[in-house]
Amino acid sequence: MPALAPDLPIALTCGEPAGIGPEIALAARMRLGADLPFFWIGDPRHLPQGAAVTEIASPAAARDVAPDRLPVLPHGFDGPASPGQPRPDHAADVIAVIARAVALAMAGEVAAICTAPISKKALKDGAGFAFPGHTEFLADLAGVGRVVMMLACDALRVVPVTIHIPLADVPATLTPDLLEETLRITHAGLQRDFGLTAPRLAVAGLNPHAGEGGTMGGQEIAMIAPLLDRLRAGGMAIAGPLPADTMFHPAARARYDAAVCMYHDQALIPIKTLDFAGGVNLTLGLPFIRTSPDHGTAFDIAGQGIADPSSLIAALRMARDMARSRAQ
Repeated sequence: MPALAPDLPIALTCGEPAGIGPEIALAARMRLGADLPFFWIGDPRHLPQGAAVTEIASPAAARDVAPDRLPVLPHGFDGPASPGQPRPDHAADVIAVIARAVALAMAGEVAAICTAPISKKALKDGAGFAFPGHTEFLADLAGVGRVVMMLACDALRVVPVTIHIPLADVPATLTPDLLEETLRITHAGLQRDFGLTAPRLAVAGLNPHAGEGGTMGGQEIAMIAPLLDRLRAGGMAIAGPLPADTMFHPAARARYDAAVCMYHDQALIPIKTLDFAGGVNLTLGLPFIRTSPDHGTAFDIAGQGIADPSSLIAALRMARDMARSRAQ
């Protein structure tokens, strides 16, 4: 992959055309103007009626577009979009747009990828999409075996070790190898993408009170603590295993750069409580930068002009900042 040029534009994929992705893309451009260059990949017909757009032939042309117009790299779909009503025949092109953005990133034509929300059900029903979500598909396209999902805002960064699985399956899925890989990828990502030379990690226990000496569960004693001791001996700054219920107040957050949690809700509840509108979903361990707004397609409000673009704007800004850090 070519060396990253942070002054290149960011590629924003269209996501699910029937969701809020098209309208928040336009709203983000109107707010950001030319201060943060990005372009949208999708079918111009799916944008809000009367949207001011300029079609471009290549990513480089996005910088020449007037700040009050959305640069669009066209990708034709089979027919228009109906807000709130995903079409099965759109699924293959939603997937193709993501693959197209990855190809641009791998060729060094964009600084980063920002992905609008997809409907995993719509993609599975319409095109047999075989991946749990964006993250796994991007890793497959990039030829990377293991990546890490991080949620980030100004107040907090969190990483769930296990993600979209039933809570009952977490203990068996939480292996030493999985935890170690997650910690190492997170540590490297904080260095490469956030400019932190010596990242500080805080690791939650699996059980209440981090097991309380084995009285509330044994995973901390048997697996988590010995692994953290070994990584600390190798030079990593890691605190834990810690009781999750005392990790997220202001004084605790000041002591670490990212919190690594054992399961989905343990990580996502605190960040969504602290900054519901400004949270960003990003993927560590890819050869390119990928961010995404931390919300879904919002079919229930799509097309009404009331969707909040704040999380998308935060995702675009974080992608730009990560590109700058990675290029140093």
